[in-house]
Amino acid sequence: MSKIKKAFFCKNCGHETPKWAGKCPSCNEWNTFTEEIIHKDSSPAKESWKENGNSNSKSIELNNVQTNEHERIITKDDELNRVLGGGIVPGSLVLVAGEPGIGKSTLFLQDALMLHELRILYISGEESEQQIKMRANRINVNHDAFYLLTETSTQTIFQEIKKIKPQLVIVDSIQTLQSPYLDSSPGTISQIRECTAEFQRFAKETQTPVFLIGHITKDGSIAGPKLLEHMVDTVLQFEGDQHYAYRILRTTKNRFGSTAELGIYEMTGVGMKPVTNPSDILINQKEEQLSGIAIGATMEGLRPLLIEVQALVTPSVYGTPQRTASGFDLRRLQLLLAVLEKRGGFHFGTKDVFVNIAGGLKIEDPGIDLAMVFALLSSYEDVPLSQKICFAGEIGLSGEIRAVNRIDQRISEAEKLGFEKIVISKYNRRNENKTLGIKTVSVALIEEVYRTIFQ
Repeated sequence: MSKIKKAFFCKNCGHETPKWAGKCPSCNEWNTFTEEIIHKDSSPAKESWKENGNSNSKSIELNNVQTNEHERIITKDDELNRVLGGGIVPGSLVLVAGEPGIGKSTLFLQDALMLHELRILYISGEESEQQIKMRANRINVNHDAFYLLTETSTQTIFQEIKKIKPQLVIVDSIQTLQSPYLDSSPGTISQIRECTAEFQRFAKETQTPVFLIGHITKDGSIAGPKLLEHMVDTVLQFEGDQHYAYRILRTTKNRFGSTAELGIYEMTGVGMKPVTNPSDILINQKEEQLSGIAIGATMEGLRPLLIEVQALVTPSVYGTPQRTASGFDLRRLQLLLAVLEKRGGFHFGTKDVFVNIAGGLKIEDPGIDLAMVFALLSSYEDVPLSQKICFAGEIGLSGEIRAVNRIDQRISEAEKLGFEKIVISKYNRRNENKTLGIKTVSVALIEEVYRTIFQ
């Protein structure tokens, strides 16, 4: 009998060592090594999709490399096309991660069923064929060349791939697969790494795009070694709140496009519905005017959004004032309060401050600073702002209003939604020749906007 081989793997980076160590020499994290059985097959692993195991790899000069521009696969889902950088790249390996029950399987089953021109293999290690069929019936989309495989062994999977020859493969999920060349259980670091490597070789050598659906840990990071994110071409994060109907598909890594894009979906009884105009759902239309609410024009990648910024300023009951932010950086909020205290003379030091970005979004764009400041001042003065005015500007430490990027798109979005006035920095360069149906107010300091709005 062959001796059982064991090794220790770092849960953070996947570094392998024969003995346990308190500190990982690769990522310098403490207490991350776990023991796994990695007894490998003595025979070399032959890939099941190849006709033979011969390798024709050889070095080649860069100038002699022939590049073939493969056309991207354009899906019926515009939001997915946007976050992927314009469509699915042939031979790409895409990792999709998110909370359990957020809708990952529903979204990609739905998108795959709508690709009628492709032969698709959907591999599930978590659900039976009947469960997937029930979900497909609920989505109510038919596809003649859509194949299901409920299997966890990669050897069996690649044998089916060789028979079917699919043009798109979806794996749900990578943590449930098991390679026959390792004796460790599914979900361990060595199994995740080996299974991902097998699909990576398959995708690159056959130019077949592969989507890997992954789990996340309780702290929100992708389950498995960090190496998993390095191996794939694109990493998509599916975010949302169980209490909201809206989901956000965000790109955190993309070798074929921008990482600043995001897609917005609405969870419905018949699947995921793409939200083509998210500004409509992020702004609540109210009959009465309320204080502490301002509309900000922000950018998520190349997409302009108008969002509702809410603030509540109340006298502090306890000795230390509270500062609470939802969807907005708390340190950024403290910075803006310090600027208002120093440059504007507003005494926020004795007030409790609560701010919220409506719709459950998390905004990092500094162009939302001006809207946040006037939501705070509106609640401070208890004077409502007009529902026909919006803001786009970054606040500096001296109280100046700094220019923000893509101001023409922000203005166009505000005009499209019927706003009558937008406040921007006077240092913003914009297209003066364009005829606008919205009035732009260019200012340099907070004091100027305060006099314009509240006096």
